Amino acid sequence: MVNCCGLVTDRKEPVPLKSIDAQLEVKDHVATLVSTLNYENKEDKPLEAVFVFPLPGDAAVCHFSAQIGETHIVAEVKEKQQAQEEYDDALSSGQQAFLLEESDESPDIFSLKVGSLPPGESASIRLEYVTELAVQADDGLRFCLPAVLNHRYHPQGSEGPSVQVTSVPASLVPYSLSFSAQVSSPRPISKIESSCSLEPLQYLNADQTQATVKLVAGHKFDRDVELLIYYKDAHQPSAVVEAGQASAKPGSLMGDPVVMVSLYPEFPQSVMSSLAACGEFVFLVDRSGSMSCPMNNSTPQETRISSAKDTLLLLLKSLPMGCYFNIYSFGSSFEHIFPTSVEYSEKTMKEALEKVEKMGSNLGGTEILRPLKHIYSQACIPKHPRQVFVFTDGEVGNTKEVTDLVKKNAGSHRCFSFGIGEGASSALINGMAKEGGGHAQFITGADRMQPKEMQSLRFALQPAVEDISVSWGLPKGVSATVLSPPIKAIFQGQRSLIYAQLTGQVGSPASHFEAGGSVTVKYSLAGHPSQNQLHFKLKPAEDSGLTVHRLAARTVIRSLESEERTRRGQQDEEVKIKVVELSIQSGVSSCFTAFIAVNKDSGKAVQGPLVRRNVPTVKRCPVGATLQKPLIVSSIYECSGLLKLTSCTHLSSSFHFTCDGDLDSERSYPKSVQPHKDPLLQLVSLQKASGSWMLDEDLTAVLGKTKEEVEKAKPELVGCSLK
Repeated sequence: MVNCCGLVTDRKEPVPLKSIDAQLEVKDHVATLVSTLNYENKEDKPLEAVFVFPLPGDAAVCHFSAQIGETHIVAEVKEKQQAQEEYDDALSSGQQAFLLEESDESPDIFSLKVGSLPPGESASIRLEYVTELAVQADDGLRFCLPAVLNHRYHPQGSEGPSVQVTSVPASLVPYSLSFSAQVSSPRPISKIESSCSLEPLQYLNADQTQATVKLVAGHKFDRDVELLIYYKDAHQPSAVVEAGQASAKPGSLMGDPVVMVSLYPEFPQSVMSSLAACGEFVFLVDRSGSMSCPMNNSTPQETRISSAKDTLLLLLKSLPMGCYFNIYSFGSSFEHIFPTSVEYSEKTMKEALEKVEKMGSNLGGTEILRPLKHIYSQACIPKHPRQVFVFTDGEVGNTKEVTDLVKKNAGSHRCFSFGIGEGASSALINGMAKEGGGHAQFITGADRMQPKEMQSLRFALQPAVEDISVSWGLPKGVSATVLSPPIKAIFQGQRSLIYAQLTGQVGSPASHFEAGGSVTVKYSLAGHPSQNQLHFKLKPAEDSGLTVHRLAARTVIRSLESEERTRRGQQDEEVKIKVVELSIQSGVSSCFTAFIAVNKDSGKAVQGPLVRRNVPTVKRCPVGATLQKPLIVSSIYECSGLLKLTSCTHLSSSFHFTCDGDLDSERSYPKSVQPHKDPLLQLVSLQKASGSWMLDEDLTAVLGKTKEEVEKAKPELVGCSLK
């Protein structure tokens, strides 16, 4: 019989993890998270606690330590096999040991093992990582502390997972989370929002460039914690120079200064206004069984497949006339609506939407490789650049294989990925967009869905930037070695990051401080040469630690790992050695290394066989009711968001409908109008391929207006567009 003292899972197994304390520090658009995991063994047997959990796929894990009573142990980064052997040897000899390692299948899954925790003993594990914050469509910077680790599907014939995920329903998560954030920026902080309840924002200075915020007390770690940070004038280019580590060898990445450059390219308006929208838009929709699950634990009535279909509706309605498109869907097998891409028209759009409406999450597993290979095998349409949009909850076990395939075919398309629902794999969603020269979005609820979709479509309608080059203007004796992989894509107003190692007499003589340096990104846009330049000071920033160095090291490590997979079987051992050396030198984790800590000063050995206890993560909830609550809308629609992005742009600044009150009150709706559905989606569903609406009872029902009221509000400038 299991001793059920202390925290227990739904299987009545004790859980030694009591609580997690997470402290976030944000400096401009770089975040450092320090998590403290508090363990206590309340059983009468020694334990090995195993916790498999998600982290952001682009995070650089850079510190791991343990506190047992008065003893503090800092883990070392070692080659993974060596670390595992040291951990096993420590346990067999009765010593306490701690092991943190990245999954072989996906860089956003980590396994933490706390070994030989004696009865009555407590231990605090400190885990630290740094990451860049992605800029959202509404200019907010997004940080996500993931709690949900969805099970990953492994296609038939592929290798199984090296780690097993233990999960429980959200209501039974047996440990709590305390979370606080401190934010600082050169620019004022406008606001901070979250998917979870926050205490009021507190500013720390008069100019509002520093602030703190934290979750309300008693928060259960039963869902992802999403934080959105808004700065005034967020699109300002910047550069940070960070001094090297004093103990590191000069000439090495950690020993030399490193600069992180953040650019927001602005394309010449004269060029942008002359470009005709065209392209082949290929939509790939996940219809695996997991897409029937709720978007998040807060709104169980909203499913992932319904959100994916709504997203697809908005995008299809916004395509420019004359482009080409097709829709694929996949699970264990895949389907397509048209044999090949067809020209976008009222007829083809209507046919596609009728089939989209019937889509269900009924195609089995999540096997995305086969449909991707099929899409890449299709001939491209001349003068219509291919844009692939992928909608998935990211529950795949072969993440690296998928991103490698996208990278291999990056020359023939751009990839725009949408992570649908809480727990979507950040490694897959970000990886596909990065390797495919596109853009990634995460949709975890109806809020902010529309601006995200429109941002990706605007990016897709922008022409591909070609002949991208980076040049540096530095004082004599100083040179820059770019550490980032070559820039594959540049979008209007979207941030581009560059890391570079500075060698030579940086910061000396003193005149270099004043002279500073510059970086210039040159490129060709529709045959027109363009460039963006940033000047910066060479003096290292104060109190920046080694954050920039670790992010740069992470960038190099990921590039080398990708190279190793590409060259596997051909001198791959040489690349692996480089990864291990840099990982150990920088203290940043990789797929070939792990953090290992052994308590050699614990006195007597722990006696008796270890009992393994798996620490659970959140399990997705069963699908609940599909009926949504009525929505109260004060301004239902402004055409600047969802009208055609090409021929109808003249409409966007002058035309909007406004309706007050509950749109789902007991009025009589036509059969084509569904009163429980989002009014904005209802309105978009009535839009024609040309961007116009028919002024009929369906439209007036959605607007909550009479036909006469709509006629009266119709601007003369666009009278031809509303029939």
